[in-house]
Amino acid sequence: MAETAAFIVAVILGALALFQVGLATGAPYGHFAWGGQHRVLPPSLRIGSVVAIVIYALMAIVLLDRAGSTDLLFRGDTVRVLAWVVSGYFVVGVVMNAISRSKPERYTMTPVTIVLATLSLIVATS
Repeated sequence: MAETAAFIVAVILGALALFQVGLATGAPYGHFAWGGQHRVLPPSLRIGSVVAIVIYALMAIVLLDRAGSTDLLFRGDTVRVLAWVVSGYFVVGVVMNAISRSKPERYTMTPVTIVLATLSLIVATS
């Protein structure tokens, strides 16, 4: 169960990384991210999108390592703690997306982060 959950999280994070690549390169989808105040992100938020891509990759590795699907970076207690940190991040993400002033962000990203939070909790508790 944990391996499947981690794989699904990795796929979703991959899709979100592609979305962030679009935002970082000027795609007009900013209303779905970063509070939804900009259709095309300003340079500072574009940098944030690039950082998000790196964070998504690390999150995927943590959860895949925790589930036992890979053994890339983290082991033992470190991966257990990091899996809980990732889960906590997604729980906070649910709240942040749910209170966004941007309706597109609220209605699209809140359900996505609920799925990510649920699946990451499955992995963290495994």
